[in-house]
Order: sequence, then C-alpha cells, then structure tokens
Amino acid sequence: MADDHEALIEAADAISDIPASHWDACANPQAADYNPFISHAFLKCLESCEAVHPRTGWQPQHLILRSACGNIEGCMPLYIKSHSKGEYVFDYGWADAFERAGGQYYPKLVSAVPFSPVPGRRLLVRPGAKFAEYEKYLLSAAVQFTRHHKLSSLHINFLPEEEWNSSAAVGFLKRTDQQFHWQNNGYTTFDDFLSDLASRKRKTMRKERQQALASGLDIEWVSGNDITEAHWDAIYGFYMDTGRRKWGQPYLNRTFFSLLGEAMGDKCLLIMATKHGQHIAGALNMIGGDCLYGRYWGAIEHHPCLHFEVCYYQAIDYAIQHGLRRVEAGAQGEHKLARGYMPTPTYSAHYIPHPGFRRAIAAYLEDERAYIMRSREMLAEYGPYRKLANEAE
Repeated sequence: MADDHEALIEAADAISDIPASHWDACANPQAADYNPFISHAFLKCLESCEAVHPRTGWQPQHLILRSACGNIEGCMPLYIKSHSKGEYVFDYGWADAFERAGGQYYPKLVSAVPFSPVPGRRLLVRPGAKFAEYEKYLLSAAVQFTRHHKLSSLHINFLPEEEWNSSAAVGFLKRTDQQFHWQNNGYTTFDDFLSDLASRKRKTMRKERQQALASGLDIEWVSGNDITEAHWDAIYGFYMDTGRRKWGQPYLNRTFFSLLGEAMGDKCLLIMATKHGQHIAGALNMIGGDCLYGRYWGAIEHHPCLHFEVCYYQAIDYAIQHGLRRVEAGAQGEHKLARGYMPTPTYSAHYIPHPGFRRAIAAYLEDERAYIMRSREMLAEYGPYRKLANEAE
C-alpha cells in the first residue's frame, strides 16, 4: 500500500521479519517512557513459543511504514483473530448480535499486546516532523487492510488517550473502561505513602502486611541474572493454577517464560514468597521506564492477605525504592482500591464498516462511556487517601 509515493505500508506475518532495532526505535524511542510490552523482544517471545500463532487464533499481520527512502518510520502490532479471547476488551455481545443478524464477526482485526491488558502506544512512530502524518498513514492502512480482507471490524485496544482521539478523528468509535493504578506522589519510603492515607485505612494496611507474613514467610525480589529456571518453574506453576481457576485454559506455555527470562530478564521482577526455603507464592512483574507492571500471580498455599502483600504492597515498595512513578496492577479488581490503587481510565477504538452495526455499537458505547465515567467518579470517593478537610494530621 502506498500514498503519493511518500510512504509505503507493508504487512509482516512474523515479528521476526522486522529488525528488532528498527521496531524498538519506533516503539520505545525514549528510555524514560520504555514500555516492555510493545518491545520487539516481548512480542517475539509470544510468537516464538507459539502462544501467538494462526493455530491459536492469533495471526500476526504487523504493519511496517517505510518512508520514501526506505527507512522504517513506523510499525503497528496487528493480528487477525478468529475469536475474542486474551484481549480484555470484551466484545462477545457484539459478536453474538452481529451473527444473530446474519453477519460473520470472525475473523476480525486487532491491534493489541496479546494476553496483556496493558495500556501503551499502538501507533509506533519514530519522533520527527512527520510524526502525526505517519500515525494517520498507519491508521488508514489498518482500515484499508480491514476492508481489503473483508474483515468485520478493527479494534485498537488499550491505546493512550492521544491515539484514541486521533483514531476518532478518522472514524473510529471510542470506548472506555477503567483499571486501578497506584501513583507515586514523591514518596521516599512506604511509610511516606501510608502517611497520605486516612488513619483507619493506614491501620488496615499495616495489619494486612503483618498477617501476610505471620506464618514465618519470607519475601524476596528476584531479577536479571538471579532468575533461574527453578524460579520460572514456580512462576509457571502459579500461573497455571490461577489460570485454570479463572479462565479454564491458560494462554501461555512453559516455553514462554524461559524465552522471556533469556530475552528480557533485566526487565522482569519476580516477587516470591517462600516458606522453609520453598516457593509457595509469587508474582511476575515487568519493569518499565517509569512504571512497574504487575502481571501474573499464584500460590500453592493459602495465607491471609498474602495476595495483597505480594501483588500490591511489595510492588509499591519496589516502585518507591526505584523511583518509578506508578504501578499498574492489571485488569479489573475493585479490591485494589482499598490498597491505594485508584480508578484510572483506559481506552480502546473500534472501526466498524457495516453501517447498521456501526450505528448500534455507537449508541451502546455512548451509554457505556457515561456509565464508566460515573462509576470511576463514585469509586474515587471511596479511595483510602485522606480528605484533608476532614482529617488534618
């Protein structure tokens, strides 16, 4: 696909067909804003272990934008999907309605990080004078791809607000949801963070932390070369146990974790709980330029409040000690609110070619956006932070 001989768009059916240095120069040009999930290495791990593969319903069709002189100036992670699993932006009702009306919803096109409800850029363009122009090229090319292959729809999931607005300007429908993120307000210690809380909430957190370790458990942070295959065996076991209970069929295989450790060990943080030298619980986190991303958690023994300690409080502690601005703890989970994680909007954009279906979805999304906004405002009122007018300390 070309446009006035100024830019050329290609589609690659494997991330390995794109040079890592070129992809990463588009995806993560600034170290301070580094997002591990849109890195070439992370996406390659998913494809190399075949968790992302046409057989699993994820057919890569990554877009590459080349300038007139042949340089790669932009990329877009893109997949033809035969289902809606592993996306965390739920459209099962849309699929059912379209098919009951005689349409065929699958296959569809999705720009996302598979199995990872992590906000981040999807229009990966190098900084430069043509940044906005090249973003539009990528959006236009994805729309053309959708139409050319007669796909039902195009979905861009967990994109940043700026890209969300840009996509709406060229005909995408706007959808919102929310997650719970912790913000570092310049804290230097965990006690600094606690001092911002209402006294009752502060006492509750301290009690939960004491309960979590009351059975003599130890917590360790493991990263980089200190991560061994034994650690990955434990993390995979935790992941499988949680996955079977929550989803029925976990998405990732054991090979993925070894590949991740080999390619990105310095970006991985394992928070492990041990008892008598045995790993009995743990969480996998990814380290970004300014953010700690919580991903997978599991345990083989039940201990009161251990989930809160390993997933939320230890992540906050790590972020404070390493000067990270926030912790993103994944999708859903209103229980995170009481642990200092506040409701934060997330965004997705949807291109629906069928006129009647588009009108129906547009009406639904208008009501949904209003509901999500009211919900976020209401939940924020129940956060644990001090209301200074009511509690001066």
